[in-house]
Amino acid sequence: MSDPVLVTGGSGVVGRALVERLAVDGRSVRALARSDASAEVVRSLGAEPVRGDVLDPASLAPAMRGCASVFHVAGTNAMCLRDPRAMIRTNVEGSANVMRAAREAGVPRVITTSSASAIGEVAGTIGREDTVHGGSYLSEYARSKHLAEQRVFELAAELDVDAVVVNPSSVQGPGRATGSARLLLDVVNGRPPFLVDTTISLVDIADCTEGHLLAEARGIPGERYLLSGATLSTRDAVELLRRVWGLRRRVRFASPWSAMAGAAVVGAGARLLRRDVPVCLESLRTLLHGHRYDGSKAARELGLRYTPIEVTLLRTLEWFAERELIPAARQRART
Repeated sequence: MSDPVLVTGGSGVVGRALVERLAVDGRSVRALARSDASAEVVRSLGAEPVRGDVLDPASLAPAMRGCASVFHVAGTNAMCLRDPRAMIRTNVEGSANVMRAAREAGVPRVITTSSASAIGEVAGTIGREDTVHGGSYLSEYARSKHLAEQRVFELAAELDVDAVVVNPSSVQGPGRATGSARLLLDVVNGRPPFLVDTTISLVDIADCTEGHLLAEARGIPGERYLLSGATLSTRDAVELLRRVWGLRRRVRFASPWSAMAGAAVVGAGARLLRRDVPVCLESLRTLLHGHRYDGSKAARELGLRYTPIEVTLLRTLEWFAERELIPAARQRART
């Protein structure tokens, strides 16, 4: 068996898929776990849980000793937070701690999971790895991932540790029913009050996992690799859903102005009630900006092959139906 690898964030959506794939491939996998529950999750996937936290530097180097590489997947992905400071600290300071610990433990390579939102492309343009950041942030999450990336590359040069960054677009597929996947669930179940006409880029979770492994094996230190397999408008996505899953419900679209007004009202109420909410000006601003990401560099330089969007959507819907999150095919036919 090869030298072990360490995965941070192994109990999250991307981390779970990565841990499971590494174990299936016969790799010796350690996974950082902050709690007993997280430890049980990664153990069930075939990894050795190691208690630690990216915000606890003393716990990191011992977990990394003897490892061939570290997959730093841990991070917080959230919007509409009343206080985003904890998220920023986790994403930025946590990434810096991982880099310093890798140097201390003698780990030669760190593969960091960033986000396509860190690209910072101007509205209406296509985001690529060499895109010059627009200088402003649509969300505090995007800010945190951009700053974390910068810190990783700075420390890689300072500490002489190979760092490769992967930037997944919206990760979708079996295993995810939270975050942006909630919108798909709501559309199928007829629950969304409205949609807005925008553009989104997606990557299958299996392709995201493969992209991480290829970045470990073939990625050039100091480079970033966007992982994005498909770009489509929300209207095209609804039509695709009709073809793939037989969606019959009418989906309503709201104007950008009415959507922003509604988000402002919700945000004001959340501030009064001192609660975090799923929709606010920040999330609507991100959605209305739209995203078009070019994932061809990962295909060209790493050899990544993307799953067709129709296959990703069908796999995701079947996974939802198996867990009774949406009606099964036979029930759909009756309705």
